[in-house]
Amino acid sequence: MENVHVLTRQPDNSGDYLPYGQLYSDQNEVSQTHALVTQLQKTLELTKLINMFSVEASRLVQFAGLQFHSTEGVIEMTGSKPEGKNYAFDLVADGERLGQLIYFSQNLTHYAKQKLAKLHTVLVYPLRNALLFSRVKKLATKDALTGLNNRSMFDDSLYRKLERSRRHHRSFGLMLLDLDNFKQVNDSHGHQIGDQVLIDFANILTDCVRGTDTVFRFGGDEFAILIDDDNFDVSHILANRIKKRVHNHQLLKTHGVTTSIGFSLSNAKDIPCSIFERADKALYAAKKDGRDCCKTL
Repeated sequence: MENVHVLTRQPDNSGDYLPYGQLYSDQNEVSQTHALVTQLQKTLELTKLINMFSVEASRLVQFAGLQFHSTEGVIEMTGSKPEGKNYAFDLVADGERLGQLIYFSQNLTHYAKQKLAKLHTVLVYPLRNALLFSRVKKLATKDALTGLNNRSMFDDSLYRKLERSRRHHRSFGLMLLDLDNFKQVNDSHGHQIGDQVLIDFANILTDCVRGTDTVFRFGGDEFAILIDDDNFDVSHILANRIKKRVHNHQLLKTHGVTTSIGFSLSNAKDIPCSIFERADKALYAAKKDGRDCCKTL
């Protein structure tokens, strides 16, 4: 049977009203708080944490959606809907602002806000730990300059991609790219301009790929894309799209920067070094053939 709020209401000390089903006895409140603490300590994943918390918060108030906004982005509870008014609560732990928790609800009474604020004190320390974990994980897997996945993440992703490819008998593509004339940009105009070229090129790659593809930066001017498709034609379409964007980009055009591309399709016998070696040879062939082109192998 679905949970149904009793329509009869009783006032709290402030004169606000809540359904009886939303009122906690002191004993139940202590018990539920201890249970919530235990649950929140079981994960360092932000999404899981917000979902666990939303279950307990929904015992106190009715809301259609719940979001947590921080420097790590926006995390939503499963099934969150931005319906009704939004009520924002700043979350602070030991003087450090963690972010903002936003409820979407038709109405939150003063009494409900007090109850939620009390519940937030249980959330803030597990939440701070989860935020720290997320930041450390990003440092380990993300390129600091461009925000792309780094070489360590590429190695892990390529291995997992090959395993899935063997299980499902479906190939995928590996594209390696580097920038032509990039060294001259650094030598002539300094690393600040060079860094901007790398950032802009990274943005071009992320704009050109599909949601199922993944972009990486190895370091320097070397990049890679794992393409979730078993068709050579898809790689050529993507390569031409990237080259066109590079040719039309003002900063890259001004400094004569283009891109050379090597591509290979996986096969059933591949291991990480074999498919990488083919794509790398294709990239070398593109460089040897005059640069600003794509070769497959």
